[in-house]
Amino acid sequence: MKGYFVTGTDTGIGKTVVSAALCLKLQASYFKPIQTGPDSDTGTVQALSGAFAFPPVHHFPDPLSPHAAARNAGASIDPSGIQVPSRRPLVVEGAGGVMVPLNDRHLMLDLIQQIGLPVVVVASTRLGTINHTLLTLQALRMVGCQVHGVVHVGEPDPISLEAIEHHGKKKVLFQMPWLPEVTPQALQKIAGEMHGF
Repeated sequence: MKGYFVTGTDTGIGKTVVSAALCLKLQASYFKPIQTGPDSDTGTVQALSGAFAFPPVHHFPDPLSPHAAARNAGASIDPSGIQVPSRRPLVVEGAGGVMVPLNDRHLMLDLIQQIGLPVVVVASTRLGTINHTLLTLQALRMVGCQVHGVVHVGEPDPISLEAIEHHGKKKVLFQMPWLPEVTPQALQKIAGEMHGF
């Protein structure tokens, strides 16, 4: 088991909670190479799962897309300078979605391709998720990334699930409820219910 790269169809949809649950389930280490905003997803995953977590390569204070947050900090992101830890299993979490810019030439998609782990796509069940999820799957396939599957977060929506599986040709591996409060106990329950990983 090598691990997974966790990406999403949007920001703030549950990538960090899914990453923490995968760390708990797989007894994996955690790595978020690029962090933007004042919060620390690395600290959150450590607190929830107890996983060993590598520090981010880049951490910028502004809650913006990576290229904008880096620019505001007077810095730049060079994906080729991001060295992925060799420790396995490893869960790597992206920032934002696959098409978010890292700099003037590179997207998050380029970093996902560079890292080479199977991809887990986290998608909400809100209206619009079919389009967002299918576009994300298409972008990943166009550059040859291996997609492991999709995790739905929110109220169950069998119509969007069926459409994503049919048109996206990938299984929705797990339906995770939106948790009003994320605790280690709640995460333990979620991790125990996750299948297909």
